[in-house]
Amino acid sequence: MSIRVIVADDQEIVRTGLRMILNAQPGIDVVGEAADGRRAVELAQRERPDVCLFDIRMPGMDGIEATRVLAGPAVEAPLAVVVITTFDLDEYVYAALKAGARGFLLKDAGPDLLAQAVHAAADGEALIAPSITARLLRAFADAAPAPATVQPIDALTDREEQILAAVARGRTNSEIARELHITLSTVKTHITSLMVKLGVRNRVDIAIWAYETKRVGNRFGTR
Repeated sequence: MSIRVIVADDQEIVRTGLRMILNAQPGIDVVGEAADGRRAVELAQRERPDVCLFDIRMPGMDGIEATRVLAGPAVEAPLAVVVITTFDLDEYVYAALKAGARGFLLKDAGPDLLAQAVHAAADGEALIAPSITARLLRAFADAAPAPATVQPIDALTDREEQILAAVARGRTNSEIARELHITLSTVKTHITSLMVKLGVRNRVDIAIWAYETKRVGNRFGTR
């Protein structure tokens, strides 16, 4: 079955371009568009798409708040949201990830990367633009206040530490499996264990936790 996507951006030319690119990809079908955040939320709640692709800056309700409404911590059945932005150090991207976004891309991402992000989000993974993954998360983690709890509920195993670092660098499950020479199911098991131990809901939150607590920078030399 095709992955059902809705697109929200206040610029019609951008929406048209995204729709044409996505509809040209096998297995992806754009089922709706919106020009502002409020309409995007209404459309998403009505259509229940597999993936929402939202611009960050939109009138009425921006992409951050729209993401929080559809995918935030208080949402019982969160939708998969991928945010898309113009600048590689946009101050709103970090907030969007904290609001529940499953990943983000730059607007100059090519068709292949855009399709990969949609497929990853639909599969429960996340794709963050490779060119800015570590740099952007580190930048905002440095500026963000330390979380109330900086240690995991239970100590991480050595393998979990390795996977934590890989997730923080934007690696997909398949890439982690190849790099660590383990099976895909083993990676998924460790990802689930990390979410439980860190008290987070998805792999983006895992990456944010790693940078907020300086765990990746201190231990794996990414600074």
